[in-house]
Amino acid sequence: MSEIKTRSLSSKAIPAHERLIFALDVPSVDEAKHMVESLGDSVNFYKLGLELFMAGGYFELIEWLNQRGKKVFADLKFYDVPQTVESAVRQLAQHEGVTFATVHAADSLLTAACRAKRHLNILAVTVLTSLDQGDLDDLGFQADVKQIVLSRARRALQLGCDGVVSSGLEASDLRQQLGEQLLIVTPGIRPIQNTDDQKRTVNVEQAFHNGADYIVVGRPIKDHHGFNTPRDAAVSIQQHITTLFHTS
Repeated sequence: MSEIKTRSLSSKAIPAHERLIFALDVPSVDEAKHMVESLGDSVNFYKLGLELFMAGGYFELIEWLNQRGKKVFADLKFYDVPQTVESAVRQLAQHEGVTFATVHAADSLLTAACRAKRHLNILAVTVLTSLDQGDLDDLGFQADVKQIVLSRARRALQLGCDGVVSSGLEASDLRQQLGEQLLIVTPGIRPIQNTDDQKRTVNVEQAFHNGADYIVVGRPIKDHHGFNTPRDAAVSIQQHITTLFHTS
């Protein structure tokens, strides 16, 4: 069993300490900077989402992180008419400090985003990890979650996207079907006993054994249950990652 899991680990040349992306979901830039400073060298990659975008100072924060050698995942989940998405991605691509950007997985939107991406890695949002099969049934989808995720990921790759955002529950199917062709970024990383609004979750080891290239972790670090500080929680996750990839 362990041999099968080891073969599923990402083979991409990604430094182990960059495989952890911290979701910097706080209400102000000042709080974001305080969190980054408190985490120090335990985190090198940060996801900046809509909450911080609406707080103001989003692009100044990107520059501040860039000056400190940090990488940025702009998780704005673009969803609009194709021309607007293309223009938005073009504007975002002017900021050299941004590595990843997210776009909802509609063909016309992904095509438009890829036309303007320049250095950006465009990640297609397949199915939000806050949704489960019941939610998709309510929305009228005539397929299960895994089928939808795989179909959207395959189309995203064909359209020129660099990867997908996908639950760790679907990552193994993506890796088996699409190999190492695309990046798999997995949010919704939780302890085994999960009680929040994320439904399709896995833990750190499961996500990577299923084929994730990166994991996005927010509340388990910010809330740091069982640890003295958020930094201690991040260090613990980094130790798990290092062990996984250095002993494979």
